[in-house]
Amino acid sequence: MASKRQTSTSYTAASTSYQLYTNTYDNTTTTSRSRTRKRGNGCPATARPRTSASTFGVENQQIICAVNESRGISPTVGLAFVNLDTGEAVLSQICDSQTYVRTIHKLMVYSPSQILIVSTAANPKSKLFAIIEEQLETLQSGIVLLDRSYWAETTGLEYTQQLAFAEDVEAIKISIGGNYFAVCCIAAAIKFVERGLSKTFPLHALRIKYEPSEGSMMIDVSTICSLELIQNLQSPKSRDCLFGLLNETLTPMGSRLLRSNILQPLTDPETLDTRYDALEELAIKEDMFFATRQGSTSADELHKLIIIPTQPTLAYVEQAINNVIMLKQFVTSIKPLFEALSGARCAMLDEIRQLCAPENVEPVHELIDGVINEDTTYASQPLDLRNQRTYASGVNGLLDVARQTYKEAVTDAYQHIAELGEANNLPLETKFDNPRQFYIRLPASELAERPLPPVFINVYRKKNWVECQTLDLAKRNQMIVDSHTEVLLMSDKAVQELIGDIRGQISILFKICEGIAMLDMICAFAQLVTSQEYVRPQLTDTLAIKAGRHPVREKIHTTRFVPNDVYATQQTRFQIITGCNMSGKSTYLRSIALMTVMAQIGSFVPAQYAAFPVIHQLFARVSTDDRIEANVSTFAAEMRETAFILRNIDRRSIAIVDELGRGTSTRDGLAIAIAIAEALVESRALVWFATHFRDLANIMAERNGVANLHLAVDMSTDNVMTMLYKIAEGTVAEQHYGLALAKIVPLPPRVLEHATLVANALERQMKKRKKTSASVINARRRKLVLNLKEHLVQARNGAMEGEVLSKWLEELRREFVVRMTAIDAEARVAETEDEDESEEAHTTVDATTETEGEELQDGQSTVVSTDAGR
Repeated sequence: MASKRQTSTSYTAASTSYQLYTNTYDNTTTTSRSRTRKRGNGCPATARPRTSASTFGVENQQIICAVNESRGISPTVGLAFVNLDTGEAVLSQICDSQTYVRTIHKLMVYSPSQILIVSTAANPKSKLFAIIEEQLETLQSGIVLLDRSYWAETTGLEYTQQLAFAEDVEAIKISIGGNYFAVCCIAAAIKFVERGLSKTFPLHALRIKYEPSEGSMMIDVSTICSLELIQNLQSPKSRDCLFGLLNETLTPMGSRLLRSNILQPLTDPETLDTRYDALEELAIKEDMFFATRQGSTSADELHKLIIIPTQPTLAYVEQAINNVIMLKQFVTSIKPLFEALSGARCAMLDEIRQLCAPENVEPVHELIDGVINEDTTYASQPLDLRNQRTYASGVNGLLDVARQTYKEAVTDAYQHIAELGEANNLPLETKFDNPRQFYIRLPASELAERPLPPVFINVYRKKNWVECQTLDLAKRNQMIVDSHTEVLLMSDKAVQELIGDIRGQISILFKICEGIAMLDMICAFAQLVTSQEYVRPQLTDTLAIKAGRHPVREKIHTTRFVPNDVYATQQTRFQIITGCNMSGKSTYLRSIALMTVMAQIGSFVPAQYAAFPVIHQLFARVSTDDRIEANVSTFAAEMRETAFILRNIDRRSIAIVDELGRGTSTRDGLAIAIAIAEALVESRALVWFATHFRDLANIMAERNGVANLHLAVDMSTDNVMTMLYKIAEGTVAEQHYGLALAKIVPLPPRVLEHATLVANALERQMKKRKKTSASVINARRRKLVLNLKEHLVQARNGAMEGEVLSKWLEELRREFVVRMTAIDAEARVAETEDEDESEEAHTTVDATTETEGEELQDGQSTVVSTDAGR
């Protein structure tokens, strides 16, 4: 075999240093290595350490992501994620836009620790490279540049053929067929794991799946932050966010699944209905719910049976036995789940029950029992766990000798400490931890009147305790470690053979884990549903919510949350929300977005009734903060985010916009807000637009698809403003609510008096008599007719029948006649006013003409007199 050499160098791109991996080969590099050949050692680049405050709730996992793209107007991006902490690989290929919004969203969902990019994309920087580099602080990822030779389609296909579960290979080959960039990415990712991280995967033991770009809602990074989907903006470690509210899961894999679902909600109605059915059944059947909660267990150690270091160490040998013991505990706990789900009617719960059937786990149980003692269980204490490792495997002559040596060394240590206590008249306690092994602890009060005898060494004081050792105890500890190591090495062969046999059953174990993770997430929803007044949402063409509540605010507030109704169709797709400061506009907007996300992950929602259309994109423009570090003002930041929304929004989207245009002058802000509102109306998306610009609401009111709403306020009492937090039709009635609020704060009286005078003067100056033009009248008629048509279509497709339908149609007819009559009356008034103004104009013109004639005659007379004088 030709010799191969890997080099790692430092590469600088635009003053940022990244690790560059290159390969020097004597022959081609487009084939994968043999699965049994020893890998080379590389020194991988190190990403910044993750913290819970910077990773949007993601666990501290090692996830390698490879990214590759085509060039062109509509770029195609391939991604491959290899999770070394779960033993899974995900491939995806996305037809993205010039802003790469879907690619960044996918990176946000998986939050990789290292992102692999082909080195030629860094100099000069490609657009994708620059955008990923901008998001590194948010993603908390590091960039590693790989030589072009890492990205080979044939290598990716070979890796897939060799590593994927045997029964999944054909399905995966069909899924990735034609997805050139995704296949190249999996080649680069696995090559880097092997050569850069010195880890490899056994044959047919890696969970590989293809995740299409369709099938999930797209939520951009800004929206994820501003809606606090995963993390609270004020306190990153707080549970006051949607993920914190819903995360009642009991297993890490259930928590990971929940986070992934929140960041990319489903768009398949059948799958959502299946989840609703499972949640409803668990919420009704309390016995089943509590039994599944008690039986929930995790198998996060499965990946440790898959990933093999190229140079196994003693720690790996020790951990291998731990993994087998934990797997034994997991396999044993599956049977109670199977029994708990007996009698399940819905398809999802029945499918999970079938996965947990005894015949699926019995082969693994038999393999473990053939090597591991029956009474061996996983222990949490270090000493107990070491004892379990020592006596885990079966009876063997040489092993028994080594175990006897270990037992005698441990007994000697205990006896030595007991003798020390008697000799020095001290109450000594025997303690153990992994770094120090056996050590001695005694109360500090025993040494108040005398010093510690010199036989004790390595003395530490911790609060009211003194911890120490002796030279003889240190020697005995070394003997214990040596004998324990000998036991491990002698039993390692049997354990590794057992792990190899278990890998043959790894496929069904992974499927069981996925089923348990889904069950854990649905049970978490059920726990919330049973403790709160949540309702099952319906999937329809209309967004309708009765008495909806903000899920997170409702939990935080000690007072009763005021519910609100929401109704949106194509004829009311753009809803302008006005209202006083602190009246609840932002909460109302956010509650709509959060309930939409909850409905599309399979959860019930906080309302009395809820119906949602399936949304494919969610946008939120609600933040008004300056970005000092990026040299971006409030206005520039909101214009950037709004431009992004306008480029990507379509009919299947929801957008909430809060206080647009407030970062610049009133006139310019109003003009920009109107222009953006017009564009959003044309997109036919469902939009909620909160604003303090009353003129915007008045100007847009006649547009088809626009509705005006406001948050009501009671100002009937002087110097008292009562927020009702209740949505109502029309624009806000109170014009000077800013002054009213300033009185309550309160500002100094002289300042308020002057502000009131200025406000009244400006109002008198700007207030003009507005006519209702013929075009406005026609727009209102058209809007009313289209609204009638939409109601009739809903009646035809709805469930109303017989007398109920007749009464509803009669009420609809009556309301239509009343409104059309009112519009006709307004039109007649406008015509009368126009005629009056026309007559007045004619009178004025006649008077003006007469005056001009007299002036003309006077002028002519003057000219004649002048000529006569000459």
